[in-house]
Amino acid sequence: MKSPRLASLWLLAGVTLARGAGDLLDRVQDVLTWSVLEDRMRARVSGTIDAEQYDLQRPVPGVIQTAGSTLFSPRLAVFLDAQFGRHVYAFAQARADRGFDPGQEKFHARLDEYAVRFTPWRDGRLSVQAGRFATVIGSWTARHGSWSDPFVTAPLPYENLTGVWDAEAARSSTALLAWSHVRPGLPAAIAATEKKLRIPIIWGPSYAAGVAASGALGRFTYAMEWKNASLSSRPETWSEIDGDWAHPTMSARLGYRPNEMWNFGVSASDGTYLRPSALRTVVPGHRLGEYRERVLGQDISFAWHYLQVWTEIYTTRFAIPLVGSADTLAYFVETKYKLTPQFFAAVRWNEQLFSTIPDRAGPVRWGHDVWRVDFAPGYRFTPHTQLKVQYSLQHGDSGARDYTRTLATQFTVRF
Repeated sequence: MKSPRLASLWLLAGVTLARGAGDLLDRVQDVLTWSVLEDRMRARVSGTIDAEQYDLQRPVPGVIQTAGSTLFSPRLAVFLDAQFGRHVYAFAQARADRGFDPGQEKFHARLDEYAVRFTPWRDGRLSVQAGRFATVIGSWTARHGSWSDPFVTAPLPYENLTGVWDAEAARSSTALLAWSHVRPGLPAAIAATEKKLRIPIIWGPSYAAGVAASGALGRFTYAMEWKNASLSSRPETWSEIDGDWAHPTMSARLGYRPNEMWNFGVSASDGTYLRPSALRTVVPGHRLGEYRERVLGQDISFAWHYLQVWTEIYTTRFAIPLVGSADTLAYFVETKYKLTPQFFAAVRWNEQLFSTIPDRAGPVRWGHDVWRVDFAPGYRFTPHTQLKVQYSLQHGDSGARDYTRTLATQFTVRF
């Protein structure tokens, strides 16, 4: 019980200290912003400090990795934004934490994002960038940071693990059903171990390396990217250059904004979900490139006064030679309402449904249908400090337990 109590005390102390540190954080922002050459070169360093506490029911949901029922996950994220003249912009993000996703790894630092963007015309019709950056698919990645997102965890399509592995090719429906834990009797220890092998539709913001082009033409926006890994790829593969880019992933989004309230988008992605090291497990006579993940998505956002609504729908197909097409549909609808200038509340409904695949006993669903509802009140003490509490109730993919509950608390200091 020491860990939860210490984490709660840490959060309480942080709230108390941060409420009185507004002037100091304002001065920090001024110090971390500078310009030279008559303002032709500008740069700014900013960041967030997050303290997250999770109280979990087993099996632990999503991409959280822990052997216990509680987890304290601190994180430091530092951002660099730099403008060089009118046409060149660069950005980077470094993080120090216990793993990209909440877990029990040793505390370490790494560079998650870095890219250079070139915009030849002032009207924004075209920008080209190269490096590591969030996927252009959907709209959640544009607001996935802890300060902007009203929730602590990602929506279900970005973190719910399917039965597909990226380190080994499924050679039969029996193997896929076992990996999906569809058939009962799998020991809990094995299920927990196999969790590290499973992949979702989209792994968080998907900071894979590549190049992208984007722009705005009137009420339309467009973005397309060519990356070294699929949307489902895990964080440790995003910087890998092995395979000589023989199996890149192509993704694109087309957006339409008729007015200030509405924003519509359609997305598509196609790429190989297996890692190059899985080549030895591919069915003889087939190629790595035949194991493809194809994603079609739609997103809508709406804003009116103090109300904001977002929804995304993804239809995904994992192509598996000798098994067939493993299809799944995942979506979420979330709303945020600003009750006062400082207090807001958010609700999100998430669901993922799985198709059937051929099996010796007849067609069978290749995954557990899952739904989850998230409630998250939040309070901004100052322009630099924020507290969120999220309660989640999930049904499906929980073994013998029908429902699992998660309580997550996140305190953020922004500088």
